[in-house]
Amino acid sequence: MGYILKIAAIGLISGITGTGIGGLIAFFVDKNISNRLLSTILEFSAGLMTSVVCFELIPEAVKIAGLNLTIIGVISGILIIIFIEDFIKQLDIVKNTKGNSNLLRAGILVSIGLALHNLPEGFAVGSGFEASVSLGVTLTIVIFIHDVPEGIAMALPMKLGGFSAVKAFLLTILSGVPMGLGALIGAVLGHISQQFIAVCLGFAGGAMLYVIFAELIPESKRIYPGRMSSMGNILGIVCGIIVTMLN
Repeated sequence: MGYILKIAAIGLISGITGTGIGGLIAFFVDKNISNRLLSTILEFSAGLMTSVVCFELIPEAVKIAGLNLTIIGVISGILIIIFIEDFIKQLDIVKNTKGNSNLLRAGILVSIGLALHNLPEGFAVGSGFEASVSLGVTLTIVIFIHDVPEGIAMALPMKLGGFSAVKAFLLTILSGVPMGLGALIGAVLGHISQQFIAVCLGFAGGAMLYVIFAELIPESKRIYPGRMSSMGNILGIVCGIIVTMLN
């Protein structure tokens, strides 16, 4: 039992530390940041997330359970995040913000997508440690690296959308908590249903893709329509590819 709790603790610490480091950007970004720089950072984050989804999450899901279940997961993720988006539009927290309500909504949606993403990653860490310590450690390190830019993609829109730096930072930390829960479940069940993990990965991928292409990029182009933001997106994709190659 003690070993299982240690695995859960490793997953929890890795999840909240990775996103938390990315969330620290909230303390260093000024609300008077230039539109050009803001747009470039947003698209860089979007590019990173696109790479993680397209070169890691979805391929891994297909490898585990095939294309059909993965597509079901992706479509489900898109539909659910659309439903959540419509719900968020009605929240007073978005309506009454003094900042950019579109950016705030995007940040909230990113946080939901990351929480959904971190749960199956926790499964992977937990079951990885059950298979071998070296595999568990490797998975933990790689996921930690991935969580840093994802924390940035979450905290930046929230801060510029009207949340305080502390609030944005704390929410990025909370988005990493599901990884600890996933690690606990993965360790307890050992060889959890691979099909279930694949659907979860596809679900998280679909949710994140919707946030990227329906929220982050359109908002970036609205803020600054120039070429620099597109270059930021390309750079983000390339950096994301490098990060995923570490797996």
